[in-house]
Amino acid sequence: MYDIIIIGGGAAGLTAAIYALRAGMDTIILEKLGVGGQIVLTEAVENYPGFPFISGPDLMDKFQEHAEKFGARIEYEEVTEIVPGPSSHRVITESKEYEGVAVIVATGSNPRKLGVEGEEKFIGKGVSFCAVCDGPFFRDREVAVIGGGDAAIKEAIYLTQIVKKISVVHRRDKLRAEKILQEQAFDNPKIEFVWDHVVERVNGEDSFESITIRNVHDSKETRLDVGGVFVYIGHIPNTKLVNVKKTGNGLIITDDCMRTSVDGIFAAGDCRNTCLRQIATCVGDGALGAYFAGEYVEHVKSSRT
Repeated sequence: MYDIIIIGGGAAGLTAAIYALRAGMDTIILEKLGVGGQIVLTEAVENYPGFPFISGPDLMDKFQEHAEKFGARIEYEEVTEIVPGPSSHRVITESKEYEGVAVIVATGSNPRKLGVEGEEKFIGKGVSFCAVCDGPFFRDREVAVIGGGDAAIKEAIYLTQIVKKISVVHRRDKLRAEKILQEQAFDNPKIEFVWDHVVERVNGEDSFESITIRNVHDSKETRLDVGGVFVYIGHIPNTKLVNVKKTGNGLIITDDCMRTSVDGIFAAGDCRNTCLRQIATCVGDGALGAYFAGEYVEHVKSSRT
């Protein structure tokens, strides 16, 4: 049995591992795909202290190296269920079962889809959720970016290095992104803004052809002839595996110490209900989660003696 099982190998999970291991906790990280989480899809990180400019993959490599310095053990397993117990919890994966006194859920989130006709058909064939991954396929072509938050504008700016023109389609008449990102986007001649519009459908028979957008005020539809579309309209938390108190959107509700509604189960990072989702806040969550999970483990162990 482990002291602490961490589910998720992103910024929150790796930070939690560093803190737990330094506290002498027998710890394991269970990661579904690859270490780093959504941050590895980010070309440029400019707001993480100590790194004025670094790529997402490079930053996560440093996180992983740091955790492994203290002996972090990472198993690539997809967790399907957490079964709570009175003094320990069972974590079920597709191939085996783990038991831990405390569990830290740091599963992050997945990109939210548009949910319109033609989207599923052309995912990976014109519809993308990652400019860093797929941008080079659209070199010197015109593309659309959907959204108005940090991710949408950051990735639109990145795409200007690759594509001919970007049409940023946003359902409001102003952006939600950080002011510095807005200024960079407004100053870039390759970026054009299409305000007050949403995507109605993705067009094409055998291959991607265009998108149809709709004005939110008068419902007038317009065909936007682009070679591809990059979608950044939010994320859906990966929290189905755990039965704790959540918001209507599936975000895990915690107290200030990352405790959930079930004793011994903690949550950290983008999967929990928080007012800001950044690398820095994920790191803070991971540190708090590990510290109080460690306290919980010590309490459980002392009560057994």
